[in-house]
Amino acid sequence: MEMLQNYIDALWVMTCEMAPYLLLGFFFAGLLHSFVPQYIYNSHLSKNNFSSVLKASLFGIPLPLCSCGVIPTAVSLRKNGASKGATTAFLISTPQTGVDSILATYSLMGLPFAIIRPITAFLTSLLGGWIVSATDKEKESIVCACDNSEQKKSFVQKVVEALHYGFVLMLQDVGRWLVLGLFIAALITVLMPKDWLVGLAAYPILNMLVVLSISIPMYICATGSIPIAMSLMLKGLTPGAALVLLMAGPATNVASILMVGKTLGRKVLIKYLLALIIGAVCMGLIIDYLLPTQWFAVANMSSEIYCHAHTIGLFSKLCSIALLLLLLYAFILKYFKRENSINQKDMIVVKVKGMMCNHCKANVEKNLLALDGVTSVEVSLEKGEAKVEGNVSESLIKETIKNIGYEVE
Repeated sequence: MEMLQNYIDALWVMTCEMAPYLLLGFFFAGLLHSFVPQYIYNSHLSKNNFSSVLKASLFGIPLPLCSCGVIPTAVSLRKNGASKGATTAFLISTPQTGVDSILATYSLMGLPFAIIRPITAFLTSLLGGWIVSATDKEKESIVCACDNSEQKKSFVQKVVEALHYGFVLMLQDVGRWLVLGLFIAALITVLMPKDWLVGLAAYPILNMLVVLSISIPMYICATGSIPIAMSLMLKGLTPGAALVLLMAGPATNVASILMVGKTLGRKVLIKYLLALIIGAVCMGLIIDYLLPTQWFAVANMSSEIYCHAHTIGLFSKLCSIALLLLLLYAFILKYFKRENSINQKDMIVVKVKGMMCNHCKANVEKNLLALDGVTSVEVSLEKGEAKVEGNVSESLIKETIKNIGYEVE
């Protein structure tokens, strides 16, 4: 019974610590999505030089896209003329951080981690993009296969869109991983023996290699990785190895690795992974060997979890309740909403592989709706299919889906 109470306390404390920053981060994410036009990103990344890589790295850091959601965005940038180097930099920097995860990192792990995390993402993406640009001799121009015209919307419409994106669509995408991360973190905190990983502390590189072997193939979002990293630090994981988890976990998974290889080629994939591993490990070693250890002390976090569960401020409690209600609302919309009624007559159903989040869904819908003759499109993530109504050929639908980086059956 005491263990169950400790688990509930740990889960509640971590949720309350993160909730205010998560809500603020999701709000900023919605503003970025709604008020920054796509063509701004496209127009600055076309040249195969260091300037494009630098801009792509800076563009990607605040964007709240996960390792699967960044793929269609990167494909779109590539097809709009972005160089391979800029595309690679964008692929590395974007999923590792975001305004939401930076704020959440500060809430649980402190200011040093919140500063070092985006710096690591920036330097790693610069390294990866520069290597690809320096070794890539490709000169052909890329022609966009989709319509990138921006629909004019009023200020109020953009605000509504921002709120919907931040507090509904983003929660649908990262919500389950955030919840899973919190549950796992609480389990680690309660069940894992104290100082279980201290024995590996004398071998920081081994620490990091173990973390890399687990985090590279696994899918975990930038925000969901935070409570797990903090809980492992409480059990003896070195701060540098925790940083490796925070960087490598969100940046890659099996699906994103396969799609990067298909979109940019195996050579670029190898450089992408090498830059990611080298950047994360080097910054991890800097943390473990060169920076003051007190910057990354987590001993006080343990006492907070077990002793501070009933002294959390009212504002944090209200934010936690609001976050839980928004999560519940987003999940209900995602899993229990009724499908739109598309006329079964003249409807084409295409199975789509590779869609993993609402950004993927929106990308497919936007490009299919841009086709001449299409009157309605309904894309289902759960079923992995697109229903298209209108006077359009199935071959054109399939070709459009393939052109934005997905597979069709």
